[in-house]
Amino acid sequence: MIKQRNLALLPVGLSALLLSACGGSSSDSDPIDPDQVIAIAAADEQYSIGESIEFYLASSANATDISWSVSGAGVSAPAAPSAKMIAVTPSSQGTVRASVTYTNGAGDTVSGEQTISIDADEIDFTARLGHVVQMGNKVSLRAWSNSGASGSFSWRQVAGPNVSVETNDLAIFFDTPSNVNNDTLITFELTQAGSDDVDQVSVLVEAVDEIANDAYFDTRVAKVFPYRANSPYASVLQQCVYSNTLEDSCSLSSLPLLAQDTTTPSVDDVMNRVVVSHEWMGKRFEDFMRNYDTNGDFRNLLRATTAVVISYDVRPSFYWAVTGAIYLDANNFWLTPEERDTINEAPDFRAGFGNELQFEVPWRYVKNNDYVNTYVPSNLRITRPESYGVNRLISLMYHELAHANDFFPSTTWASASTNQSVLQAAIANTWSSTDLDVAIPLTSQEMLNLAQVSFQGETASETQKAYMPADVTVFFTSDHANSYYSYSTIREDFAMLFEELMMQYRYGILRDVAVTGTSDTNYMVDWGQRGRVNEPDVLPRAQFVLSRVIPEIDVDDAAASLITPIPMEPDVNWFDNINIGPNNGAAKTGNKQPFGHGPQNLPYYHKPIPVRK
Repeated sequence: MIKQRNLALLPVGLSALLLSACGGSSSDSDPIDPDQVIAIAAADEQYSIGESIEFYLASSANATDISWSVSGAGVSAPAAPSAKMIAVTPSSQGTVRASVTYTNGAGDTVSGEQTISIDADEIDFTARLGHVVQMGNKVSLRAWSNSGASGSFSWRQVAGPNVSVETNDLAIFFDTPSNVNNDTLITFELTQAGSDDVDQVSVLVEAVDEIANDAYFDTRVAKVFPYRANSPYASVLQQCVYSNTLEDSCSLSSLPLLAQDTTTPSVDDVMNRVVVSHEWMGKRFEDFMRNYDTNGDFRNLLRATTAVVISYDVRPSFYWAVTGAIYLDANNFWLTPEERDTINEAPDFRAGFGNELQFEVPWRYVKNNDYVNTYVPSNLRITRPESYGVNRLISLMYHELAHANDFFPSTTWASASTNQSVLQAAIANTWSSTDLDVAIPLTSQEMLNLAQVSFQGETASETQKAYMPADVTVFFTSDHANSYYSYSTIREDFAMLFEELMMQYRYGILRDVAVTGTSDTNYMVDWGQRGRVNEPDVLPRAQFVLSRVIPEIDVDDAAASLITPIPMEPDVNWFDNINIGPNNGAAKTGNKQPFGHGPQNLPYYHKPIPVRK
């Protein structure tokens, strides 16, 4: 039973801004007026264990240098302590105390606090996660069952401008309004069949400048900041690599390639060029660089980049010659469920591409006849160890950094003029992927055409809809690509060869690829292979790529480390074909995962350079 009450709000600091708490039931009008004190209706007189609570600055249009802290009732530290809104979930009875300091528009330091009581009752479910987004941003919110009850959930918007909502499993997805004049709350109510509980979750929509007419990022991107505030590039990073006001590629004098600063970069040199939407993302990336870059490959490959962007709204990952930066999906980095809460779960835009085709070309990375990545379903709320996703991140880094070194080969670093923009310098170079396409091109027109359906969203022809797995096997095996995605663009062909070669050479991790039926046939294998990169028609292409991406590596030594490709057993399903290498034993059954099936499960995509009139 929800009881309505008004919280006694505390005007704080020199500018009479206030700290508010919302959650449970909200009924006040929106938008939030930045010029007056607002009373926000909250839940009943006490919150319950497991009930979401959002704290936010209700009059914060000009707030900077925000710093939150929370304590009590078993809450975790906020995942976004420098944002206008934070969300916590109490796990025990007691009180939750939230404190904040920030700088207002007049340059004054403002501080305040609020305390919330938590009773001994435990709510059956939680709506996650309240946060701040810019107008026009994509948003996802998720229902979590605290009790394990399986009743269906229902969402209802109860405050703020109406938004169009899509649902997927236990989550909802929507775009925030693109034209709010002031910071505005949007609130949803969550209920579950068979439960009397109600929880609410709010999103604070931040009013920002309109997207520039000629912006390179022409859809709204998240608000990001330099991971290291004292970076020598802190003043230009955000504007040059992830901004809706970026209309011209930045000059190399403003943001040079890492190689133009040093050809022997340290982890600190790399971290000075990292941009994040949440501080924890930078911490996880720094841990990865210090703990897993044992060969120095990633530090060396990053020499061809200007920056690394990790943001909750990057999905899937990509490299872009317009900025010279790589953009990494934060889903690769989370360890705690609170970190995962901050990531946008909006489906990959490629979901549904190629659905009318009668075949799949699945892939996976394996070692010792088992998956090297552990899939965590979105409906599980667990803390995962680094080992669950590190190999996926390693392969992603090899892939995206192959792109960077394609556009900026090591032979060009010293001669790149700082008078040029990043894009001008990239266009002036001879791209290694183009050289590969001239020297040893892919030849299957059928595969090239099919890839446009599966990865670029073109409509399948009647002929393509009629292709069976046996047809695709002939097309694929008579050519010399190591993956289906290689046919999407010549740039992806280049990166896929490098990725597979380096995974096997450095880590002994092998890539499986197959042509199978669809889920209707349980992905029955028509043809498949482990370690295809060492096929006689494929290896010379991979060596070509390696010699240009990391010339320090001995190409013959790398080739000698590769296994002889291992065939899969036809007419056996994809999952049971995992036990095909040496030392095979009991069939692996605990890690059957959807990862690798369909274009939407690729961890990266090709972002083309826009053509300017």
